[in-house]
This record gives sequence, C-alpha cells and structure tokens, in this order.
Amino acid sequence: MKRLLIGGLLAAVSSIGITAQNTSQSSTISPYSQYGFGILADQSQAFSRGMNGVGLALRNGMLVNTLNPASYSAVDSLTMLFDMGLSGRFTNFKEAGVSVNTRSASFDYAVGLFRMRRNLGVSFGLLPYSDVGYSYTTSTYLNSSIGSISELHSGSGGLHQAFVGVGWRPLKPLSIGFNIAYLWGTYKRSVSSVGTSIVNSLSKSYEASVSNYLLDFGLQWQQPLSRTERLTLGATVGVGHKLNADPTCSIVNTNSLTSLPDTTLLTAHNALELPMSYGVGLAWTHADKLTVAADVTLQKWGSVSYPSYEEHTNSYASRSNLFTDRTRYGVGLDYVPNPLDQRSYLKHVHYRLGASYTTPYYKVNGVDGPSELSVSAGLGIPLLRSRSELNLSAQWVHSSADGLITDNTFRVSVGLTFNERWFAKFRIE
Repeated sequence: MKRLLIGGLLAAVSSIGITAQNTSQSSTISPYSQYGFGILADQSQAFSRGMNGVGLALRNGMLVNTLNPASYSAVDSLTMLFDMGLSGRFTNFKEAGVSVNTRSASFDYAVGLFRMRRNLGVSFGLLPYSDVGYSYTTSTYLNSSIGSISELHSGSGGLHQAFVGVGWRPLKPLSIGFNIAYLWGTYKRSVSSVGTSIVNSLSKSYEASVSNYLLDFGLQWQQPLSRTERLTLGATVGVGHKLNADPTCSIVNTNSLTSLPDTTLLTAHNALELPMSYGVGLAWTHADKLTVAADVTLQKWGSVSYPSYEEHTNSYASRSNLFTDRTRYGVGLDYVPNPLDQRSYLKHVHYRLGASYTTPYYKVNGVDGPSELSVSAGLGIPLLRSRSELNLSAQWVHSSADGLITDNTFRVSVGLTFNERWFAKFRIE
C-alpha cells in the first residue's frame, strides 16, 4: 500500500509538471485549434473512451468517472482509486487533393477517488480543458508586379483544470455531486506576413491567460427493474461565467524602406467566458455483465462572446455570433462475460464499443465548422492478483464540412486504474 500511495503521489506531481509544460507546448496539431479556445478536450477516462466518452449515467465503484460527480458516492469503504492515462494521435488532413499526415502524444489526466464516509465519495485530480497547436503557411496573390505574399499562421498552448469533487447519496436511489476546479493556462496565436522592398511586413499576435474556476453539478437516479436489471438516469449542469481575463492583440507593422516597426497593443477587457452546459444520460445494466448507455450534452456557446479584431475600426473587443451551440450524441456498451467465474481469466475482461456525433462550437469564415463522427472500441484488462485494471481503447474520428479541411484522426488511449484495499483490517489467528 505504501508503494501504491508513493507511486500515486509521484504520478500526480509528474502530471502537474507535464500539464504545465503542455500549456506552452501543445499536444494537438490541428488548424481548427486557431478558433475560440482551441480543440475542446475529451475529459473522460480511458474506460469510458472505449465507449466513446459515454458516462453520465455510469455508476461503478471500481472506476473514477469524472463526467458525473454524483457517481463518486458509489465507491466502497475499502477502496482507494487512482487512475492516470495517456494517448497518441495519428491524423490525416485533406484539402483540394492535398494530404498531410501528423502525429502527437500527450499525458491526458490523473485522477483519484476515495470514500470519506458512508455514502460520500471524494475525487481529485488533473484534467485537460482545451488545446491549441498548429503551424501552416498561406499565400495571397496581390498583383503582377508584387506577386504573392506569404503568411505564417501558428499557435500553441491550452487550458487545464485541477479539481476536487464530492458525490453524496442521501437516498438509496438518488446521488448528487459537484466538481469545482481551478482553470488555468495560456494560449498564443500569431499571423505574420513576409514583406518585400515595397510592401511592409505585418505581424498580429493574440494572447490570453486564464486563471479562474469551473463548477458543475451532477445527479444520478438508479432504479432496479428486476433482480438482475437496473436503470440509471444521469444529469449534469455546468455553470457558465466570465473568466475575468484580458486578451491582448499586438500589431507590428514594419516599414519596408526604413525597417522601423510601428507597434500597436490592443486589449479586450474581461472578454472571455464559458457557456452554460447541460447533459443527460441513461444506462441499462443486466446481471452486472452488460451495460448499454447513451448521453446527450449541450454547450450553449452560441450565447458566448469572444474577442475579435476589426481592421476597419482598428479595434479588438468582445463580439457575438462567433460561436454556435455544441451538441454531442453518444452511445456505448460494456460487456464482461462472467465477472464471478474464478476459472477463466478471459471471462473477467471488459469488451467495450461506442459511437458519437458532435456538432462544432466555432465558426469558420462565418459558417459552422466541421462536425465529428466517431467510433471506438476498448478493453478493460484486470491485472493478476489485483483489483487494478488496464484500460485500452482505439478511436476513429472523422471531421468534415463543405469547403473545409477534412480531418481523420486515429487515437489510441491507455489508462491504468490502481484499485487496492486501503482500510482493510486483517485478523491473525
């Protein structure tokens, strides 16, 4: 147990360092991360990713499910859980017959869960929120005498959260809970043109630093249908609010003849905010062998303003109609042949499948960005002589929209859940 706790603490400290490093060095490579807060992270754990991120109604005391804090109350009195995960991505971008392949990897999360008292569970850990990472060059034709001007677009950074959550079961069928998190991070974006002897070079740099909070609430109602079947309803609400952040826009115009720069710094005061979010899920479980679940989530990004630069007025301020509401529909299943069979190891393995469809939250040139279609499969492999579990998943994500870049991503996730008896008392005779 000492080795487990020391290992967990070291992993948590290491993950803080890795997360802080990822704030400036992104693990995402996507041109779509230049919009809004970037690519919104999958905040599920590895076991749920095998079901394509479904989890609002999942209730299992052997796993940490941060998607709904009400699930924390399911942990039993002898259990201390610690879960950490990483993933690798292989992405293909296609546009106008041109194809580009990229790859990236990241340490995704580190979370823990323990029981504080009867029907009361406490969770903690680190989770991602968003990621920015891209670099590409465009060319604009001016005229026959000047030719084309090249522009370099680049961005990096992201937002992260350190959270504490509580789940409480006041009644046998009802559980409620909340997560409160410290949200922090910095993201930077820039557009730089290469000047000529008669054309000035121009550089625009956008930067925002966030230091604020996240708050969401959860509920689960579990109803037995028979001796072997039960139905669980889950619901969540995330609180939208201003982030008290002042994004900046720096414009440097370098004279082509004198090479002297003219710098303008613009600030959009308190221009970042998070949307209200809502989720509802349903899960049906049969004989503790088969679980089928479905989730629907809605993030009200359409009502959120975001800073934007207007060239004709040379202003940088918060503007509306840059985002659209984001909706996600997901289904998944988890099947374990016979968890009570002591003779066959394979009958303890969890087999998982899932699929989802997600609409975008950002707009590209005034129109909705690409929607996502995703399918996944995963395994939950129990470790010998232990209650711990290795969770593996593979996910394919297809993003597309008319006239925009097509994105096909294959992601492999690995998670290790340490699940050991913590408060057990042993009797020696």
